[in-house]
Amino acid sequence: MTEHTENTEVVSAEMNGTVPPVGEEIHMPEHSIIPLLNAAALAGAIVSLTMSWLLVAFFGVAFLATTIRWIADTRRDIAALPLDHSHH
Repeated sequence: MTEHTENTEVVSAEMNGTVPPVGEEIHMPEHSIIPLLNAAALAGAIVSLTMSWLLVAFFGVAFLATTIRWIADTRRDIAALPLDHSHH
């Protein structure tokens, strides 16, 4: 089949309202402030290396907590996706 013939079939399918189904649904994660807090905690830990070990510990704990929360949220999102890909 030539490119012209394929384009003609797509245009006629669109005009008839029989457009083929989309190949795959796009998954977008929900909005979250966790990545921003994670980056801020890491930056705070790096900057506070020159100030106080107490601040390093505080920001380090905040970084670990946000990392764990971010990973848990991502795992939950991925677990909610359909496993069946047979429509391809």
